[in-house]
Amino acid sequence: MTRDDPQRQLKYNQQTLVCQVQQGKAPGVMFLGGFGSDMTGSKASYLSEFCRQRDQAYVRFDYSGHGQSSGRFIDGTIGQWLDDATEVFDRLTTGPQILVGSSMGGWLMVLLAMRRPKRVAGLVGVAAAPDFTEELIWQTLTPNDRQRLIDEGVIYRSSDYGPEPTPFTLGLIEDGRRHLVLTKPIPFTGAVRLLHGLEDKDVPWQTSQRLGAATTSNDVVISLIKGGDHRLSSPQDLQRLGQAVAEITSLLSG
Repeated sequence: MTRDDPQRQLKYNQQTLVCQVQQGKAPGVMFLGGFGSDMTGSKASYLSEFCRQRDQAYVRFDYSGHGQSSGRFIDGTIGQWLDDATEVFDRLTTGPQILVGSSMGGWLMVLLAMRRPKRVAGLVGVAAAPDFTEELIWQTLTPNDRQRLIDEGVIYRSSDYGPEPTPFTLGLIEDGRRHLVLTKPIPFTGAVRLLHGLEDKDVPWQTSQRLGAATTSNDVVISLIKGGDHRLSSPQDLQRLGQAVAEITSLLSG
């Protein structure tokens, strides 16, 4: 595949994942998006151009049920999307990788790093949301809503990111419990950079502090951005993202 023909479709387990691949130097960068987002978002697109200018390898993709990939969003779970990310990682990346995870992607990057510890060399979280299904959904439901979720299998919440309400299924919650990472030390010793807005209304900035503290790495930098929201997509925020990737790249390139 040439750099002028970056899009690929990966087929596995009756799924079709749409990915974009840019060839370049190591360490590569792989972007993991948020819950309900796709690879055309501002952070994923910014990193595409950022890596292109640096001649650095870069991969982004849509989880199943997201963007151009197959499947229904409502059927997705953390385990399914982790399997998607693992498939992309194994088939489309080579050598050491820096994982960049936005929101839910910050949870998945940790899980993927634990699955592939020999190849994941650095983590960059942007408003990382590990364990959000338990802490930010289940634990915030009223007793009536919890019972309705158990009885009906799905509840819907209004979203600030689109006109349609977002479905949260019982399967998502139950599967999420099998993938919690903030309940014990996270065995990752590479460089970790976590960006979080102090005005994030979706994921508390304290979550990034807990994530940083949970990793066994001695090289963790947490940047709390005054005025920053959950998206962290302003020009200044994107520049901070690029700086974090460049810093870890420099450490790895020695």
